Amino acid sequence: MTLLMRTGARSFKNESAVINVFKRECERVEGCVLSVSYSNNLTFCEQVDLMKKTDVLVSPHGAQLTNLFLMDRNSSVMEFFPKGWLKLAGVGQLVYKWGANWSGMRHEGAWHDPFGETCKFPDTDKRCMSLVYKNAMIGYNETYFGEWARLVLSKVPEHNKGNGSLDVCPQC
Repeated sequence: MTLLMRTGARSFKNESAVINVFKRECERVEGCVLSVSYSNNLTFCEQVDLMKKTDVLVSPHGAQLTNLFLMDRNSSVMEFFPKGWLKLAGVGQLVYKWGANWSGMRHEGAWHDPFGETCKFPDTDKRCMSLVYKNAMIGYNETYFGEWARLVLSKVPEHNKGNGSLDVCPQC
């Protein structure tokens, strides 16, 4: 399981709390190893290597997800959005879902933060996206994230039958 983090826009407000939720759930699964990485600190080759080793990718929506197509078929992606994206982002919020599905992966859903900065315009006004929501940070829901991670991790052994991704490390 890899948490591919961002800094700045669309990063988590309480990063350590989010990491702890996924760490706790990963520790409950034999063979699960949690990796926390920041795309802005990785070379392209390091990003390729990271994606090749990832069974479950957990990340906010953003350009760091572009290389998800390098993951194994049957891998899973969990995506997070700040407040406002569900109503105003249009089809752009689906680009990584489509990419995952077209690459034979499972987009395990998206969490849209219901809380965040309030826009001075009506929440359906497109100006809110560029002025507030596009660069907002993402909160967390410990219970939801934990249950979601548990569900996704429970499916990994079945998804990886024949791939050996979680069961056997060919380089070990």
